[in-house]
Amino acid sequence: MLTEELKKEIQTAYSAWLAARGFRARRGQREMIAAIARTLTGESPRLAAIEAGTGTGKTAAYCLAAIPVAKALGKTVIISSATVALQEQVVMRDLPDLQEHAGLEFDFALAKGRGRYLCLKRLDERLRYQDQQEIPLFEADSTDHTVTYQEMLRTFANGQWNGELDSWSVGAAASRGAAADAFDSAWRAVTTDHRGCTNNRCSFFRQCPFFKARNQLDGVEVIVANHDLMLADLNLGGGVVLPEPEDAIFIIDEAHHLPDKTQQHFAVNTRIRGTLAWVDHVDTVVSSLTQRFGRPQELTDIATKLGGHCDGLKQAFEVLAATLSTLQFNARDAELETHRFVLGRVEQNLADAALAASVPVTQIADAVERVHELLRKAVDGESDWAQAFEAEDWLPAVGQLETRAQATAQLLNDFAAAGGDGSDRARHARWVNRTEQDLELVSAPIEPGLLLRDNLWSRCFAAITTSATLAALGRFDRFLERAGLDDVAGVRIPSPFDFPNIAVLAVPDMRSDPRDFETHTAEVAELLPELLAQERSALVLFTSWRQMLGVCRQLPERLSGELHIQGERSKQALLKAHRKRIDAGEASYLMGLASFAEGVDLPDDYCRHVVIVKLPFAVPDDPIDQAIAEWAESRGKNAFYEISVPDTALKLVQACGRLIRHEDDHGRITVLDKRIVTQAYGRVLLESLPPYRLDLRAS
Repeated sequence: MLTEELKKEIQTAYSAWLAARGFRARRGQREMIAAIARTLTGESPRLAAIEAGTGTGKTAAYCLAAIPVAKALGKTVIISSATVALQEQVVMRDLPDLQEHAGLEFDFALAKGRGRYLCLKRLDERLRYQDQQEIPLFEADSTDHTVTYQEMLRTFANGQWNGELDSWSVGAAASRGAAADAFDSAWRAVTTDHRGCTNNRCSFFRQCPFFKARNQLDGVEVIVANHDLMLADLNLGGGVVLPEPEDAIFIIDEAHHLPDKTQQHFAVNTRIRGTLAWVDHVDTVVSSLTQRFGRPQELTDIATKLGGHCDGLKQAFEVLAATLSTLQFNARDAELETHRFVLGRVEQNLADAALAASVPVTQIADAVERVHELLRKAVDGESDWAQAFEAEDWLPAVGQLETRAQATAQLLNDFAAAGGDGSDRARHARWVNRTEQDLELVSAPIEPGLLLRDNLWSRCFAAITTSATLAALGRFDRFLERAGLDDVAGVRIPSPFDFPNIAVLAVPDMRSDPRDFETHTAEVAELLPELLAQERSALVLFTSWRQMLGVCRQLPERLSGELHIQGERSKQALLKAHRKRIDAGEASYLMGLASFAEGVDLPDDYCRHVVIVKLPFAVPDDPIDQAIAEWAESRGKNAFYEISVPDTALKLVQACGRLIRHEDDHGRITVLDKRIVTQAYGRVLLESLPPYRLDLRAS
């Protein structure tokens, strides 16, 4: 219950924080604090969806409400965000600010998954075995990463690096000529997952960056995580890295990303040629380690049978590849073709081929799992193998083989179940990608709410979903359905900004239809120099690389020094260069795609003009979006007006939201897409935006 004592504690903390910071109480912020406190102390299910407009101060609101309640109930607050930027803001600014000024006593820590930390064991193996090619601990890599690995070891040993990916100086790698993708490949080879980790049995356990970070979470009252880690932990059953869901209050910020993140996390895929190369590696690894350990009988038996399973997989994949070659593929770009299965229904002959292939893959997965168990026994000193001390070296490699084998089996079983009248087919989008190099089978859930309901909402003590954009076209229906919160009522808290007096939204009269790529691109390039000249700073947002690069090529040469184009450097480097020019009194313009349309904070002179080149409709040939629309229409819905338009409205609000960052900010928005005025749905989109002052000239 929300007792008077607890109410008073929350109110006192809020008042103290306002006074210390010299802030005025905001009506929306008070409403949000009250709504969260009521939810967290109410009857189960304690779930809420709160849209808090820009300027509400939602981070302070949910912390001020949740932390006192969690402490009173003995629960842990888990704050999950979608972006690194918000994580850093919460950890480095918001929580220390509340500790200092609100009179609340609590401790907090930042949580990240294993994949963000260096595995010292794997780094040691990479350097120790780099010249011993007869020991196939690693899959082949065309790039030599020795210099990078030596630098990692040096900086970690000297205490200059803590082993966390986000604190590693990528510049150090880049200065040695390592491209971003090459560094990613190097990093994947020196991190591990739960199957490849021996925990406290590892000889590097006391120095392990992951476990050092993990130990900081024990007993902590507030944990800051991200959606990917939260979903990964839930997929493992919960309580593996984060606290048990039943003992936690989840604050899910940037919650509009949660359904898409869930789809991505639970999607599965496998490649034909890639799997065939991988299965040869499996056979080689198990044969080699069997010999390395003196051919003990239990390993010899597994290795002998495994060879037959691998041959069986190769034969089954030949049939599978031949079956896939009969499909009709549609080109998506110069390098990629796709065949999508209508309503997720896979042709019976393909389902049969997938089922046949799943048998040897499952047998391989079982064999690798057994090898993994035997290696763990050897690590524990329970085996009399020759050179049993090397078992610790082989465990991570075998663990990763097991993970991939199980994922491949899951994908094949999914396709096999989707043939004929497979009952679950409609809940997944299924497609095949074809490139010059390979064929890839993919399956992704199109109803992420079902997964969230089973794994999170039904288990957690309480959860608050929040964002500046949850309601589409004034309604929460789309988000609540996708997030599996069908019985939850949304709470909408408007922004306190005086939009009509601080921002104008203009739509110029244009000749071109945005659906005509060439003429629209040419007209945008024609109009942009004059539009940019209106302000010293601007953020120009595109919906495709092709159009962004096409427009930039046609712009006058005199603008080249003022443009910061996504892809030329990292996002952070572009933002830093942009701010530096503005601080120096020079003109500067950012040109970017969707990743610049949210999570980018450019207050005041850093952004006085947002130019939206095209309405952010989903890519028409995206297989998941196509499947979602198809499924909706099969249930009698209008996919365009009930899915595409609401989703576009949310993206448009996010893009426009880059302009006004605080009450005293001001600027202009220009939309170079006349459909927002000429089409019936355009008016609906305009009405979904904050009440900007409008200058609509398009006809």
